Amino acid sequence: MAAPVPLTVETQFIQSLFAIVLEGHWSHLLNPKLGSCLPSSAIHQVLLQLSLYGYTPSLSLSFFKWVESLPNYKHSLQCSWTMIHILTKHRHFKTAHQLLEKIAFRDFLSSPSVLNALIPTQDDPDGNSHVLSWLVITYANSKMTQDAIQVLEHMRVHGFKPHLHACTVLLNSLVKDRLISMVWKVYKKMIKAGVVPNIHTYNVLIHACCKSGDIEKAEGLVSEIELRVNDLEEALRLCKVMKSKGLYPGVVTYNSILRKLCQEGRMRDANKLLNEMSEKNVEPDNVTCNTFINAYCKIGDMLTAVKVKNRMLASGLKVDAFTYKALIHGFCMVPEMDSAKDLLFNMLDAGFCPSYCTYTWIIDAYCNRGNEEAVIKLPDEFVSKGIIVDVSLYRALIRRLCERERLDCAEKVYSLMQEKGILADSVVFTSLTYAYLKAGKSSVVSRMLDEMFKRRLMVTRKIYRDCYGLEALKVICNCERVRRQGRPQSCNACLSYGINNFKEVLILLRIYNGAETTTKSTTQPWCAKDCLSKLPSSCGLSLLKSCFLP
Repeated sequence: MAAPVPLTVETQFIQSLFAIVLEGHWSHLLNPKLGSCLPSSAIHQVLLQLSLYGYTPSLSLSFFKWVESLPNYKHSLQCSWTMIHILTKHRHFKTAHQLLEKIAFRDFLSSPSVLNALIPTQDDPDGNSHVLSWLVITYANSKMTQDAIQVLEHMRVHGFKPHLHACTVLLNSLVKDRLISMVWKVYKKMIKAGVVPNIHTYNVLIHACCKSGDIEKAEGLVSEIELRVNDLEEALRLCKVMKSKGLYPGVVTYNSILRKLCQEGRMRDANKLLNEMSEKNVEPDNVTCNTFINAYCKIGDMLTAVKVKNRMLASGLKVDAFTYKALIHGFCMVPEMDSAKDLLFNMLDAGFCPSYCTYTWIIDAYCNRGNEEAVIKLPDEFVSKGIIVDVSLYRALIRRLCERERLDCAEKVYSLMQEKGILADSVVFTSLTYAYLKAGKSSVVSRMLDEMFKRRLMVTRKIYRDCYGLEALKVICNCERVRRQGRPQSCNACLSYGINNFKEVLILLRIYNGAETTTKSTTQPWCAKDCLSKLPSSCGLSLLKSCFLP
């Protein structure tokens, strides 16, 4: 058995001190034999042991203060730093902050070399962030901005996230000193560190813009307030601050506030702001007009929406794709379908391509009124207006009709499409296939998939996700759960989706997840090539084979 290692004289001395502190016989430390050799390093070790063994911070602080009161004794910087961290760890923030303020102005505490020596002594990132943030606040409030910036930079380099309050106090101090360029540098670093500004931070930054006369930055901040803080009233208040300082907002700022007012349905306030724009000679642009048009369309006031569009044209502005979409959507909601279709034709004449959403509004409006025949006749109406019809129109009609489970109408549109000699693409086939799956027509599904294989049409991850959706994914996941429980590898739910065995589930799941289509492994169950090569031809999954196999 190995002999115990004898304790050093220094260790024995610290243990003796520790025992005296715990017993409360602190006066024994005044013994001339002991007190004459009471170094701050020993006090530091006692504080560390008190923290290590979980004693209350009250005991540590009382001992710290008692030692400090001794004649001819002065705590080392390291000793004070440890005491601050002990208090911070136990959330005695006020006392810790007060102690930090006492040492902040001595021993060059903001110096990188001093901080590099102190910080590694405490393996507590949160504690270091607290203490260093307080140090930034202390220096900023004392107009020692350079020291505050130095500490903030040290935090950035060593990965400590500063507190928002510390950043805001420093920014405010820089604005008061008119160090505007430094304000934006600090703000940029703050955002990079992941500190999210609040309304008080933006208030300081707006004052910085006012002092420098930077209207462009001020407008950007107002827009940022809407995105980050989502506080319209505060944005309006900051605009008043800008005006009181002689910094008048431009069209970008007005548009940001108008958009929010319109979203909240405050049309009277929005029109007041529009009048203010006119008084300040700020010309509305397309965004301004579209904001109003969209707002009036949403509340069903199509008469006013059209009036705004006409004033927009009279002022020399041009109608864009957003204008057409907003008006078409509005007329579909009313519903005034003739007006909606006229706008759709005008949109195409103007060279804009309607999105899938635009077509769905028209299809939904007709279907909601039980007028599916009007949807089927849409391609012929396009032709009568001299508009060339391609696969994009049929794709939108078939996809939406399938989503609404109007399979009979989708089949009629598909037949018309074939009669016109227009070839269906992957989206058309996939939409119909999924609709047939839901209708339980597995034989038709097999024929559709085989047709796609013959034409080398591919099912991409996006098409699968858009057309098959979460419902099919739930079935797939359920089949995986069933398999893991040791039950049969197919179930009625899977069969109703044309999924005949678990290998097919693996394939479909690979497509949905966008997994790699090739793999070096031939033994793993996730190997697509291995799974597909074993599938019988009757599965109707030739298309899937074309996705994975050469």
